[in-house]
Amino acid sequence: MKRIFLVALVCVIVDQGIKNFLCFSMNMGESVSIIDNFFSITLIGNTGAAFSLFSSGTIFLIIVSIVVLNVIYFWLIKDKNLNLFEEITYGLLMGGITGNLIDRVWHMQVIDYLDFNLFGYSFPIFNLADMLIVISLLMIVIYTLKGDKNENSGKRRKRSA
Repeated sequence: MKRIFLVALVCVIVDQGIKNFLCFSMNMGESVSIIDNFFSITLIGNTGAAFSLFSSGTIFLIIVSIVVLNVIYFWLIKDKNLNLFEEITYGLLMGGITGNLIDRVWHMQVIDYLDFNLFGYSFPIFNLADMLIVISLLMIVIYTLKGDKNENSGKRRKRSA
């Protein structure tokens, strides 16, 4: 369990460090092109969730974040014997949620800055914490599918023996 919190802590420190650096170095709405017509650092505030959902629900999103962190802790990881993959996955998830939660509490909005344009389409601006959440959820799906596959193959082996 210590590894989960260590991973989460490192994620929060890096996430908040980047956001604080950008907030002190740039003005809101300012954009710096890194790779022409592909990637920019654009500093914005997002009062909503992913894709600006619930844009006027900052307090609601703070409560949801706290509830989700508690569900993850008490239902998924407390007193469980998790493998390294699961520990890293839950650490990334908790770190991402906590990073955005800190923004909501301190700034009443999430600080976003990663701005990608793909083939003329401007993808919604996001941040490291958002990436951590998405990556960890994909890891959970992969692990779940892999686990189901291994369970089914194990059942087949037992039946044929």
